Amino acid sequence: MEASRSHLVLIPSYNTGATVYETVAQARARWNPVWVVVDGSTDGTAERLQAMAAADPGLRVEVLPANQGKGSAVLHGLAAARAAGFTHALTMDADGQHPADLIPAFMQASIARPETMVLGRPVFDASAPLLRVRGRKVSNWWANLETLGAGIGDSLYGFRVYPIAHLEAVMRGQRWMRRFDFDPEAVVRLAWRGVKPLNLDAPVKYLSAEEGGVSHFRYGRDNVLLTWMHTRLMVEFVLRLPLLAWRRWRGAPPFQA
Repeated sequence: MEASRSHLVLIPSYNTGATVYETVAQARARWNPVWVVVDGSTDGTAERLQAMAAADPGLRVEVLPANQGKGSAVLHGLAAARAAGFTHALTMDADGQHPADLIPAFMQASIARPETMVLGRPVFDASAPLLRVRGRKVSNWWANLETLGAGIGDSLYGFRVYPIAHLEAVMRGQRWMRRFDFDPEAVVRLAWRGVKPLNLDAPVKYLSAEEGGVSHFRYGRDNVLLTWMHTRLMVEFVLRLPLLAWRRWRGAPPFQA
């Protein structure tokens, strides 16, 4: 498979166990290159991933010395990707929830419309925890309020193609978005920046423990983090509202956040 010069797959990974090997293999079967950022994992997966990369020119593995959070791992990968000349990155989780078979379709959508962020809109099956399905509706409502209905199909689903320059600039501009708050805050701030969403349906699968599923989501801790995030975003939204409304009415070009 010929390597893309503009688009890469970026997979942050933290203590996902053997599931990450299958995720990476499936991604590599559908795209070249694939980069993995191991976020301080202590489960021994970094060593095997590095061995896989040594045997595969289409796979690159970066290892962070300590766990810093998903957003920090993604930012590390973005900076390295931009330095290597890439313009877009498809992010996907290492835990097997995201559909590797849709990587080519998402990449082609981004190549056709590189000015957009291509967002996965999750299609749930019976494996999805009902509490999480209901909870994300709350976050989606807030995200669409904060962007004046910019058209964000889902604020939490991390299977996405981002324009690297825009996302890196947004993240460098403030100190948040480094942990579980990365996915929802990224789409809101990119929408403020003028990056339009392009939503594509994508299935999501929650693996059971018997299937190797690993979840680092903690309902109490992470819901507090999301509440704090939306509080911050709402304060900024109110301050931005006149300009957002004017540009929405005029159909003006993107502005810098």
